Amino acid sequence: MDPITAAALAALAGSLGSEAGRQAWQALTTLVRRPFARATAQDGTMPQISSGELEAASLAGDPADPMRAQALATALGVRAALDGEFRELLDQWWQQAQSAPSGGNVHNHIGGNVESGANVVQSRDVSSLTFNMTRPSAAPDRN
Repeated sequence: MDPITAAALAALAGSLGSEAGRQAWQALTTLVRRPFARATAQDGTMPQISSGELEAASLAGDPADPMRAQALATALGVRAALDGEFRELLDQWWQQAQSAPSGGNVHNHIGGNVESGANVVQSRDVSSLTFNMTRPSAAPDRN
């Protein structure tokens, strides 16, 4: 399994505004909510290991915090080491997340006869946006 880096998790948490980012994050949070099939220690006790759920929620709240991203990466790595089924599912998720289209680049071009003072909006990954605009009336002829 390729390691899942803190930087990759932070980038993913920061991309929740895109549909691909939301889907990948939802798949990860669903995965960490699965029951944890922990391996028992030699003395028969269950190790106190995080499922990753709290770390994922924390990172979603502040994707720019590298410590939160590192905490999630660590929790996922430890859990994968102790739970073979989780490791396989996490590997599948990671492969899909890496191969998901990023949305590509945006290129905006404004040309032709553009009025002075005209409004222009450039964007990417926009949803639920409404413009309420009125067209100004023509200036009176002063001749």
